[in-house]
Amino acid sequence: MGSEFFIFLAVGFFAQIVDGALGMAYGVVSSTILLSFGVPPAAASASVHAAEMFTTAASATSHVTHRNVNWRLFWRLAPAGILGGVLGTYLLTSVDGALLRPFVTIYLGLLGVFILYRALRARGPYKEPRTQIVLPLGVAGGFVDAAGGGGWGPIVTSSLIGSGGAPRYVVGTVNTVEFFVTTAVSVAFITALLTGHWEEASGIDRYLWSVAGLVVGGIVAAPLAGYVVRILPAKRLMLLVGTLVVGLALFQTWQLFNPAI
Repeated sequence: MGSEFFIFLAVGFFAQIVDGALGMAYGVVSSTILLSFGVPPAAASASVHAAEMFTTAASATSHVTHRNVNWRLFWRLAPAGILGGVLGTYLLTSVDGALLRPFVTIYLGLLGVFILYRALRARGPYKEPRTQIVLPLGVAGGFVDAAGGGGWGPIVTSSLIGSGGAPRYVVGTVNTVEFFVTTAVSVAFITALLTGHWEEASGIDRYLWSVAGLVVGGIVAAPLAGYVVRILPAKRLMLLVGTLVVGLALFQTWQLFNPAI
């Protein structure tokens, strides 16, 4: 048990540094590691979201303190993300969330290439994300995040930056909204468990040490996130985001073709 705690403490620290600085990857990285340990998809998603309630609270506080949040974007994105997260939880406790992975992988790969293209070409001023993009994007991001055990950051951050949003404020806002999406998803998982809708939840208490490690590692790393985003040049941040998205897509593609690993 002790060694499991320290393994996931390291995973949580690394994942939160990446997530807090680039607006993505905590859920994807943590879920991937849990799945590799043999944790069922629904249990992995529930465990990661339980941990994220603490880590996203710390990360959001850091971004608010460093003034990385676009509050106009926040108030449009949060309700949509919460709705999508609750719907995704309902799906995952009813259907195998792995069915969504090929579609998300293709989307992420194309989006990562597009972001790298935008980062490497001359561009005009950053634009305020349009409501017509923000609302459906929030629903989709929350849905995939809950159903796939991660994906809020890769989908929402990547799309908003790809549409012309300023990286610093997109990352800060998306990370802050994530706390509310994660809390809604966790409540939905608990509701599904208590009402008997989630029939495969038995034995989830075996992963408490893993969740504890993710929480401690994430909280230790979270305060660094807001500072990193504030000082990093926008173009470099876009290059890092694009590279990370393409890398995640390639890794997930490799997993799809090697399911036994």
